[in-house]
Amino acid sequence: MGFHIAGAFDKVLHINSCWLQDEISDSIRNSIFKYAIDNDLPFINLRSFEGLLRDMMVRVVTTGQIMVLVQANIETQADEEMFMGLMRHISDSFPQITSLLYVINNKRNNTFDDLDVHLFRGESCIYERMEDLMFKIGPKSFFQTNSRQAYRLYRLVRELAQLSSDEIVYDLYTGTGTIAQFIASRVKKVIGIEYIPEAIDDARENALLNGIENTEFFAGDMRYVLNAEFIAEHGTPDVVITDPPRVGMHKDVVNTILAAAPERIVYVSCNPATQARDVALLDRDYRVSAVQPIDMFPHTQHVEVVTLLVRR
Repeated sequence: MGFHIAGAFDKVLHINSCWLQDEISDSIRNSIFKYAIDNDLPFINLRSFEGLLRDMMVRVVTTGQIMVLVQANIETQADEEMFMGLMRHISDSFPQITSLLYVINNKRNNTFDDLDVHLFRGESCIYERMEDLMFKIGPKSFFQTNSRQAYRLYRLVRELAQLSSDEIVYDLYTGTGTIAQFIASRVKKVIGIEYIPEAIDDARENALLNGIENTEFFAGDMRYVLNAEFIAEHGTPDVVITDPPRVGMHKDVVNTILAAAPERIVYVSCNPATQARDVALLDRDYRVSAVQPIDMFPHTQHVEVVTLLVRR
């Protein structure tokens, strides 16, 4: 259990500690590794997809809450018994875990958006706090892994957007609606769109939790949800904030933004290469006014880049 070896997707370099993680994350991971070795629980072979233990996710937030989710390839009763023994070990060894979950995944990849998440012990979610806002984070929700830097990122987005109380803002790839709710008090209305339905459920719950009434959230493929009819129904955006995945925005999304003609676009990207590609497509009508990198992943080559584009 550790880091994928560069250029070898099927090989993992075991580590005892990761200096970028909270200490409890290392403790949980090392405990699971030792239990698996001591009890002959096989790890998945990423070529043949044989084995029991597939993947583990640990989330630790600034409120002190902890979520642990373990994925397993379970095909027999013996597999289930071995795996449940591991889950009991985790539960007994780390009573401070807020949310202990598992996924039975017999697919040929580790994505679990289309799979059921089972609660072993505790709560089904955890909560993060930023300023006076609370955010519910479920196992399928996207939330920045570095909460402290995420707070800096969201403050920067809010600053660059230059918001006013009469403006409509579209928050594309909104995730759990963090940015949308972070800016809601400064604008007329925020429209958030996200692919993952569970994340939108969390966004709506977060709005209720925080007493925010001027946000609306929609689930679906951005390419098909964000169109002329949608904009006509919900209002033309004065500002667009977009935070797409590493692949960037589909050209149809870029074209819809160009047609909507917002005054300002704040583009948040975890992949400067695809951001540069998309900015070039927007260059017809927009000029780059500001660029600010954010070091979300210290001591790695990865960087988050926030770019402000202003209509020409």
